[in-house]
Amino acid sequence: MSETTTPEIANSQLGQCLKAARQARGLTLKQVAERTGMALSTLSKVENGLMSLTYDKLLQLTSGLKMEIAELFNPAVATPAQGRPVTARRSISRAGQGQVITTKFYTYTYQCTDLIGKRMVPIVAEVRARSLEEFGPLLRHAGEEYFVVTRGRVAVHTEFYAPEILGEGDGMYIDSTMGHAYLNAGEGPSATGVCLCTSEAPDLYDQLRQIAARDVAPLGDDELPS
Repeated sequence: MSETTTPEIANSQLGQCLKAARQARGLTLKQVAERTGMALSTLSKVENGLMSLTYDKLLQLTSGLKMEIAELFNPAVATPAQGRPVTARRSISRAGQGQVITTKFYTYTYQCTDLIGKRMVPIVAEVRARSLEEFGPLLRHAGEEYFVVTRGRVAVHTEFYAPEILGEGDGMYIDSTMGHAYLNAGEGPSATGVCLCTSEAPDLYDQLRQIAARDVAPLGDDELPS
């Protein structure tokens, strides 16, 4: 028996449940294809109700995603009444823990690195550089970010705006594709803050790591998820 390509009601339900299960795990279709060994085009057709799957393919899919097969046929399990999947994901960030990366100008401590496929990258940042000459080229990456100062004073330089000084408790939300830099503007040798980066791009972690790699020397034992 082979997969069918008729858009029947059962196919539509399977597609909805697969999409909900995928989103609940924070995965893209490409990531599902990589985990299950199934063709990306096949998965896309299933999600759009254009193809059903044979039992062996269903087993291949559920085994790769480490899920019960019933989740693919029970909308009540896969999707709540509001129509949005419940991810039920949780990660605790303990003081002093995280993936630590140090550069000449920052020390980044990536938080909640046990979760993969996150839509937000939380980072505790220690800022040391005091001038753009010392810092070098402005940083750019996909998405948007929010930075809030937790200790000291931070000068935020951006490509299209005059610099702003942030004190403890002050925050700034910016377009991350715009050139930007956070500099120490306080009396101490460094200032600290929390930066929350978010993007639809599935490789946001990789982009941030490549940016840090220009002056990087890893310190932590944990590994960032790929």
